[in-house]
Amino acid sequence: MNLSLTPEVEQFIQTQLESGKYETAEEVVLAGIKLLEERERVYKGRFEELKREISIGIEASERGKVIDGEEFFQQMHLHLQQRRQQADT
Repeated sequence: MNLSLTPEVEQFIQTQLESGKYETAEEVVLAGIKLLEERERVYKGRFEELKREISIGIEASERGKVIDGEEFFQQMHLHLQQRRQQADT
């Protein structure tokens, strides 16, 4: 596989080589690919987690176990006020 690199990318690779962290340009490119693979794994895992959370929310909604958003924030506000009062005493 042949790749064409922009002058900026070539300069970045050269800077990495000069830093002593890598011995070859291939090592620099492989390190970048490994980071991309890791990022994709994280994104995929997060996406799957979000799908599970959405499913849980849909199931709760279908069972009628949800509250109105405004009511939720009112309850949270009240809860925080109570905790502040407890902390002050």
